[in-house]
Amino acid sequence: MRDLIKKLTEISSPSGREDSIRNAILEELNGYIDGYEIDKLGNLIVWKNGKTNKKVLLDAHMDEIGVVVTNIDDNGFLRIDMVGGVSPYTILNSKIRFGNVVGIVGMEGETVNELRSNLKELSFDKLFVDIGAKNREEAEKICPIGSFGTFDGHFIEQGDFYVSKSMDDRIGCVAIIEVFKRLQQPTNTLYGVFAVQEEIGLVGARVAGYNIDPDVAIAIDVTGAGDTPKANKRTSMKLGKGACIKVKDGYSISDRKIVETLKELAKKYNIPYQMEVLIYGGTDARGYQNTKAGIPSATVSIATRYIHTPNEMVHKDDVEATIQLLTKYVEEGI
Repeated sequence: MRDLIKKLTEISSPSGREDSIRNAILEELNGYIDGYEIDKLGNLIVWKNGKTNKKVLLDAHMDEIGVVVTNIDDNGFLRIDMVGGVSPYTILNSKIRFGNVVGIVGMEGETVNELRSNLKELSFDKLFVDIGAKNREEAEKICPIGSFGTFDGHFIEQGDFYVSKSMDDRIGCVAIIEVFKRLQQPTNTLYGVFAVQEEIGLVGARVAGYNIDPDVAIAIDVTGAGDTPKANKRTSMKLGKGACIKVKDGYSISDRKIVETLKELAKKYNIPYQMEVLIYGGTDARGYQNTKAGIPSATVSIATRYIHTPNEMVHKDDVEATIQLLTKYVEEGI
């Protein structure tokens, strides 16, 4: 599983440009699925047939946050805008990968006072990306306007922790892949949706479940952790304490029956879990709730530190607990 996490997190595929990560996921699932399709938006939908006519949909979004080139000045410096929730403070001085080109994010400031003022009220208007180009013409050849980029982050294993860019939500993709690999003859038919463009507004999930029309849908995503110094006092999730069964976030309230069933299965099989109430954010569960006539939906999360940075951190035991819980739910949860 470690190698799979490394493989998927190091692929650069921001929202709207998911081709590379989709190909890697499909390659990884070869021999473990009964079929697949790629819909008109680019969602990858896979399935494994079960013994009953009941359908469980597991979703993880395969896109990641990023940036897009909006302009190039005469000296070859790029101007950018965010694709998804990218903070100018997080991206400052970081490396950004545009395909085979890597740039460094800098900040304007002609005087010490201007630098201090710009840093105090930082925005994308004050940032630029240096790709080492001599002029506009050279920059346009290697990184034209409209080019998409992501953090140039790399996977690290540190004790019981995994660190990389795009754990959000490649770690959810890993969980679904592992469920498919471990299920031999599932009781319920399992659909896996690797959704596009979650980071810009749950775009893929809003359409992915329409034709599947599952009995239930569970989104697998990251969630904020409250176990670092001076962390948000209303956030209870901690790394190493198990899968997070979401009750509510800023976009949706999880279906009560699904939540209770997940809790019962976790207790029955001694799978560590924790209850999640997130006071901000949302997941693809909202998209499935609003699909067709409505789909009972919930979220199982993996507690993560430093979300939407180049160094998102998860605990390996939480990943394993999430996989075990989802596997048992598909086998007997509905």
